[in-house]
Amino acid sequence: MATSSSSKNDRDRAALLNKYEEFINLKLKPNLKAILDARDVIFDTISEYQKLKSQIELIQQNELDELKTMVDLGTQFYVQAHIPDTRYIYVNVGFGFHVQFTLDEAKKFIEKKEQQLQSTAEKYSQDADKIRAHIKMTLEAISEILQ
Repeated sequence: MATSSSSKNDRDRAALLNKYEEFINLKLKPNLKAILDARDVIFDTISEYQKLKSQIELIQQNELDELKTMVDLGTQFYVQAHIPDTRYIYVNVGFGFHVQFTLDEAKKFIEKKEQQLQSTAEKYSQDADKIRAHIKMTLEAISEILQ
């Protein structure tokens, strides 16, 4: 009778371990990956805004009235472009909208946008930390079951 009780406990333990492993692999890890991917997109966007800001500052410091540059048409395919008037710039403000700004207005917008994106990235980092804590806690529960 003792062997049937221990085999039932072993089956219950194995089922519980399987349940925890499935929870980690099917729920927590995919959620963590999705959050980290979203955060990476935010970091890429911040980087693009920082590049734009440095280009604006370069134009202002050198007092350029016109500009010759290379423009990426996509997939690293560049063409030469001539900008006859550098007083205004079009900035993608989101949702497919581009707004015409003066260079100073664009810098102010970029600073506000960077702050907003940074706070979103911090939120994603906090969410990722919570998921990592859940994974660690679940792994500790698994190790306790095994002992």
